[in-house]
Amino acid sequence: MLKQFLSKLPRKLQKFDSSDSSRIESENCTSNSGNGAQCTSIGDSISNRLSVVKRVSSAVFPASIMVGVEAVEPNLSFTDVSNLQKQNLFISKLNLCCEVSDFSDSDKTSAEQDLKHQTLLELVDFVSSGSAKFNETATAAVCKMCAINLFRVFPPKYRPNSTSGEVEDEEPMFDPSWFNLQLVYELLLRFISCSSLDAKVAKKYVDHSFISRLLDLFNSEDPRERDCLKTILHRIYGKLMVHRPFVRKAVSNIIYRFVFETERHNGIAELLEIFGSIISGFAVPLKEEHKMFLWRALIPLHKPKPVGVYHQQLTYCVVQFIDKDPKLANSVITGLLKYWPVTNSQKELMFISELEEILEMTSMAEFLTIMVPLFRRIAFCINSSHYQVAERAHLLWNNEHIFNLIMHNRQVIFPLIFPTLERNSRNHWNQAVLNLTQSIKKMFCETDEELVLACQRELEEENSRSSEAAEKRKLTWERLETAASYESAAVNMILPVKPAACPVAC
Repeated sequence: MLKQFLSKLPRKLQKFDSSDSSRIESENCTSNSGNGAQCTSIGDSISNRLSVVKRVSSAVFPASIMVGVEAVEPNLSFTDVSNLQKQNLFISKLNLCCEVSDFSDSDKTSAEQDLKHQTLLELVDFVSSGSAKFNETATAAVCKMCAINLFRVFPPKYRPNSTSGEVEDEEPMFDPSWFNLQLVYELLLRFISCSSLDAKVAKKYVDHSFISRLLDLFNSEDPRERDCLKTILHRIYGKLMVHRPFVRKAVSNIIYRFVFETERHNGIAELLEIFGSIISGFAVPLKEEHKMFLWRALIPLHKPKPVGVYHQQLTYCVVQFIDKDPKLANSVITGLLKYWPVTNSQKELMFISELEEILEMTSMAEFLTIMVPLFRRIAFCINSSHYQVAERAHLLWNNEHIFNLIMHNRQVIFPLIFPTLERNSRNHWNQAVLNLTQSIKKMFCETDEELVLACQRELEEENSRSSEAAEKRKLTWERLETAASYESAAVNMILPVKPAACPVAC
């Protein structure tokens, strides 16, 4: 009875003021527009909405996360609200920045773009001040805003393929939307770098899909964007340890596609720069997975024509691997010899420079297994008609560690290169190369004169055998020509000459 009596009593009326009236009108407009779209306007209506507190749309954040979260009017400044409302204002401003501006339309009014730019500046300052608290709601809002603004499909390239391998000389192309993209990248970087960010919460939103699409952006032609991505991906790798295997696998797939399919990608240098610091942090002994990355990804990267764009970063990665495990020097040098350029002199110069860095870290045991094929290739370089290649190959003797390796194994190495030095001293057209050749010969004479004399005698004997073989071939051909002429004359004397038959039936 008591419950029935109380149910008939009028309920207590809620306070109703102008702000509630505005909120109700806003919610009615939202419900009528469908799909949670909010009714907003620019201009005179902004002043009427400054005090409005509205429920965040479920279209912006998942409903399970946004239950009970209210966002303050985004056009307010952080200095105009209380500390309790700053977090809600932060989310509201993130929501406002989910609108993507069209920078390709020069006739379009810039009011929205300026408003968004100012809002992004406020967001970056707010996060930089350390006032932002990245709970699950804020983390979801940041990731969604960054995804909407950053993840996009690049237009097709209209520049022709470069066949010289020197695409680093091309003029860079700059994205017209960098005006706002830069601030979005800055916000994402500060978000990932924030010490208060819970990695367990962040990994739910910075997931495999997010990282994959972030890696796709490395193909941007804007070097400023690739530089920002490089820093952000490195911070993600360091912060979210659970995603490290996926990042390594995804980067490997990008390299595989570049090497074996397209040979076109703008961000290989930046990806290798990230991996250079990652490899330096590998624990020893190296895992088999890391060695496979060296064999299947890094060494084949020497093959593509545009290797000059990323060769410095590639060399650093390879050297880091050898520093971790010196036994890998053998397989790396074997890979270099496999992909050694034959007709591209500039690429050959890069290979010789990388080879010198690798040999500096090679032990005597590893050097013994690779020295014969290695110095056969070096002999070709010494004898190259391109004076820079020949000169660079001669300068390997100036490296103290390499010189010691050669001197300890001179009985095997010097017979391989002595014929090349002799040909250079007689036939090479460049005076600088001739001087270097004489210097190396003098160096060997001072170290082991008997070996030099033995090599010279053997070369003379080989030249003599070659001359005898050439003379025999000449005499053989002369006898064959004489016999053929006698045979032809005998046939003509026996058989009368008949007129040639017409090959075509009349």
